[in-house]
Amino acid sequence: MSIVVEHDKRRKDILEKSLDVFVDEGFENVTFQKIADRCGITRTTLYIYFRNKKEIFNYSIKILLSKMEEGIKKTCTDASLRSVDKITKVMLDIFQHLEENRCLLSVILDYLVLLAKNNIDPEQHVRRRTLRLRHIITSLVIEGVKKGELKTVNIKTTGELFYSFIEAAIFRLAVLKKETTGDLRNTAIFAANELAVT
Repeated sequence: MSIVVEHDKRRKDILEKSLDVFVDEGFENVTFQKIADRCGITRTTLYIYFRNKKEIFNYSIKILLSKMEEGIKKTCTDASLRSVDKITKVMLDIFQHLEENRCLLSVILDYLVLLAKNNIDPEQHVRRRTLRLRHIITSLVIEGVKKGELKTVNIKTTGELFYSFIEAAIFRLAVLKKETTGDLRNTAIFAANELAVT
């Protein structure tokens, strides 16, 4: 039993430390040896846990998104909040999380560009990783409409509106190298408030 626990702990440690390597080196420049060195293990040991750097990168991103989703789920289940407040808090939490991880966003962008260069559709990878996030936002809109707290709107379009704010935030942070999401916060708050039934 303790071997399994130790194995899981080491795997998690590798994933967390590898994120720093990807941020420092960029996806293309990362090697198994660099990850192993940062983790204080041999490359052979690293192969016990992962097949290649792409697998490590994908699992690292999954862990990062899972941490973000944990906080969002707490907001979504908070019965003391109105729907408009839930949407606003979720959006602001996402912006905060993106700002805290803006260096990693650049690595993800580089990875997506590399996929496109190799004739692999990056949208498919992004959609798969963001499907739950899109679902959460859409569910909050549906919940608010059903409760009568939000205006009757086209659910899909409204969900896309809020998701486009997230994409704009990523663009500003990763491509334009901004420190914060800036006025997008106010824009998201404004959009959420416009949905509220008065």
